[in-house]
Amino acid sequence: MTRPGPEVRAVIDLATAHFPPLGTEMTDIGEVRAFFAARPRAAEPPLAVAHVSDEDADGVPVRVYHGGSHEGAPVVLFCHGGGFVLCDLDSHDGFCRALADATGAVVVSVDYRRAPEHPFPAAPEDAYTALRWAATRYPGRRIAVAGDSAGANLATVLTLLSRDRGGPPIAFQALYYPMLDPARSRPSHRENGQGYFLTSDHLRWYWEAYLPEPAYRADPRAAPLACADLSGLPPAYVVTAGLDPLRDEGLAYAEALTAAGVPVEARHYAGMFHGFLSMAGALPEAAAARESAFAALRRALGAG
Repeated sequence: MTRPGPEVRAVIDLATAHFPPLGTEMTDIGEVRAFFAARPRAAEPPLAVAHVSDEDADGVPVRVYHGGSHEGAPVVLFCHGGGFVLCDLDSHDGFCRALADATGAVVVSVDYRRAPEHPFPAAPEDAYTALRWAATRYPGRRIAVAGDSAGANLATVLTLLSRDRGGPPIAFQALYYPMLDPARSRPSHRENGQGYFLTSDHLRWYWEAYLPEPAYRADPRAAPLACADLSGLPPAYVVTAGLDPLRDEGLAYAEALTAAGVPVEARHYAGMFHGFLSMAGALPEAAAARESAFAALRRALGAG
């Protein structure tokens, strides 16, 4: 079984110390969000990109980042992680700036409604509204969807909705350690359920908040691994981490897409943990992995 090296262990321990103990000592959503908002932030100024604006996507707040100034730049619709409960436009501002800068694309970050106040299907419907808005706002441009963790769930759900609702067309899906299976039954949930930042208690709490109605737990719009037909979806880039409880469901989804005839590039980082792409400033392997992930998007979209 893979164990983290000293440098990775130190980053995991620091991240854990600044994260609310969900599902154990802390369960009140207001308390959780206050704890999360008060965590230490990076002191360096935000990465400069060509233009950033907060906009209204037909009722859904979005933040739009222009990575370059050339006309007709492709679009990346980004859905943030946080278990459908935490995080927002600000928590992923640095990641989206880096994504826009690396690809030259227009990155549209979606501030979808969060559980438990707004359980499923609020989040995917908000994301789909933002996708339709982006396609109208930037007509004729290639559009990719991307997301981390719960946001990767929403990104791949968007490909299903696009296929089944007649568009808008999606050219590529980038899924970073996707959260796809409310059953949480695969071996990685047992092997990595404690001690690697994201825990089994977190995941149970997230899924219970997002899917209070048990009937939805097999709905492909909530649990894409439950989808019987993955054919006709856009090519995918799937990142998984060896120390992540979500490792096996990400690997399983990459395999299911491949079996359905969808081109997939799967990148597995055995010594990494959930959320590591956001730790590029602290870990050289995370920085290299993020560069590879952004390069894949750039190639797929012909951007920058």
